[in-house]
Amino acid sequence: MTDSAPPGWIYNETVRMFATPGDPPFESRDELVRHWGRAWGVDNDVGAIRSILMHRPGPEMAVVDPAKRIESIGSFGDLEKGWYFQSDSVPPLSEMQEQHDAFVAALKARGVEVHFVDGVDGGRLKSCYTRDPLIMVKGGAIVCRMGTRIRRGEELAVTRTLARLGIPILRTLSGSALMEGGSFAWINPKTAVIGCGIRVNREGAEQVAEVLRRQGVELLAIDLVGYDIHIDGSFLMIDRDLALVDPFGLPFSFLEKLKDLRIRTIEITPADNKWIINSLAVAPGELIMPEGATNRTLDSLAAHGVRWTVLPYAAMQLNGGGIHCSTTPLIRDEI
Repeated sequence: MTDSAPPGWIYNETVRMFATPGDPPFESRDELVRHWGRAWGVDNDVGAIRSILMHRPGPEMAVVDPAKRIESIGSFGDLEKGWYFQSDSVPPLSEMQEQHDAFVAALKARGVEVHFVDGVDGGRLKSCYTRDPLIMVKGGAIVCRMGTRIRRGEELAVTRTLARLGIPILRTLSGSALMEGGSFAWINPKTAVIGCGIRVNREGAEQVAEVLRRQGVELLAIDLVGYDIHIDGSFLMIDRDLALVDPFGLPFSFLEKLKDLRIRTIEITPADNKWIINSLAVAPGELIMPEGATNRTLDSLAAHGVRWTVLPYAAMQLNGGGIHCSTTPLIRDEI
């Protein structure tokens, strides 16, 4: 008769042998590739884009009725149905789609993998601005909580899309948090910023900060000016240490912080089309931007070694967002 180990001992020894340490961390490249298939996530706003999330404007735009004009706010809209289109005119859907398609084609020509949001419905006419329902950080996504009623529910379609793609969701904002991705920006791999205001509150910023702290990232929370909606209307990183800014939309303390971080800045002028701040860095020092930059600003960009491609985007801008708003990079190269 041979001795046999007690069943409890065998169980404990098995657990010990197959135990998994906490290091390397979840967001490390090897961990992600091994268990999630790809190194999802970003830690900067200028590294070469490898994968991106977009939504082509479609049937949800049918909610817009040009006969419904609210003159007191200078907008087309319907309070009962819960939509607004705050521009002087409503472009044909075909024109919006043509400009969006050209943007997608320009990204694909660079080898960018373009994914599209699943299941947009309910007349959510702002869904083409995929920047806002989520934030990408190292290792995956933070699902936001939209700060305006007409955009609530976009989070569901985005969550389903992330699940289909196999992208980890590190946090879904909850409680009283308000957060939209257009008001989040990476400055460098260890520093990010959120612009708080009418669409983003301090609770939303704090819930994002909780995720970033675990990754060793400092989050700056600044106050936007007046009724400014998102920081990407005033601040855009365009190279490793270079930003395009509208100084009238940012607090002076933040401009000084950029200097402390050794970030050089190019300031747009009042003569520029403000939408040029809403460009997209597709690689360090390489932009896709809309029309309307002055020669002075273009000369400044060129003097700093920046290259750009200009795309017509005026019809898409009429719905309230630009080139930057229309994208969320899912994977960028590290810098």
